[in-house]
Amino acid sequence: MADTYRALVVEEKNGHFVRSIQQRSLQTLMAEPLNDELLVRVNYSSLNYKDALSATGNKGVTRNYPHVPGIDAVGVVEQSDSNRFTSGDAVIVTSYDLGMETDGGFGEYIRVPASWALPLPNELDAKEAMVLGTAGLTAGMCVRHITSTLTPQDGAIAVSGASGGVGSLAVAILAKLGYQVTAISGKSGEFLKQLGASEVIPREELSDEDARPMLKARFAGAIDTVGGPILENLIKSLKANGIITCCGLAASPNLSLTVFPFILRGISLIGIDSQDCPMHLRKAIWQLLSAEWKPDSIMSLCQRVPLSDLEQHINWILQGKVQGRTLVDLSQ
Repeated sequence: MADTYRALVVEEKNGHFVRSIQQRSLQTLMAEPLNDELLVRVNYSSLNYKDALSATGNKGVTRNYPHVPGIDAVGVVEQSDSNRFTSGDAVIVTSYDLGMETDGGFGEYIRVPASWALPLPNELDAKEAMVLGTAGLTAGMCVRHITSTLTPQDGAIAVSGASGGVGSLAVAILAKLGYQVTAISGKSGEFLKQLGASEVIPREELSDEDARPMLKARFAGAIDTVGGPILENLIKSLKANGIITCCGLAASPNLSLTVFPFILRGISLIGIDSQDCPMHLRKAIWQLLSAEWKPDSIMSLCQRVPLSDLEQHINWILQGKVQGRTLVDLSQ
């Protein structure tokens, strides 16, 4: 191992947050002995909206700086103090506290509890694992609830924020499983049609607040990644016994609803928290993502960028200009 490693470090200076690629001391990272922990050499990470918030000083995500963002990482165990892993094991680490208060995957090394890591499935290579990442885990949790109750014959499944990380993966997985997918997006529909969407509708069609307690039933189920009025209108537009999962709040954290969709149509609203998803469920979903749920042409979902070029992509994701997934290559 080298004495230093590269990392994208966010620092707070005079009330402003600045980002730079720095050489950090590996000795400092290993100042205390491992205690049921792993030292992992990171090969790839991915850029998520939460990473961009952490990288711009959002104290709701990261309170203490200097800090290395990156809620996703895949790499090889360099040192282990756990009987679950040995040096040389390929592992995935996503969510938990990684990239929030614990330095994350935008550094060439991470030190994490062994309980956060799971073996890289044989059917996935490291790049594919990070095209999936937390977004894939989240999409998989959503799809699990949809497929447990609804069949492709029940009707269309709506996906909001469909051009984003979770949304695009949800579209691709559902389409592969034979579901008719209605993608809701403010971006070009061609990308989503290539992922398998049967229909693409502009987000403006569902983004206006509507005072009516229920709307025309048009979707069997839905995966919402944005919250706010779009989530409200999707709930009101579900058919009887429809299921909707929610996992985001980019539009708004607020909901203005009556109970009518729930008691007159039997709608189920399911919240998704992938950060603290139990390990047994993580393993089950990652196994599905690596096999029958693995999107066809998975690498077409991403753009690959070196750590040194990440700055502009952080700005783009905050501006809503990113489509699909951004794979961060720490080998360049």
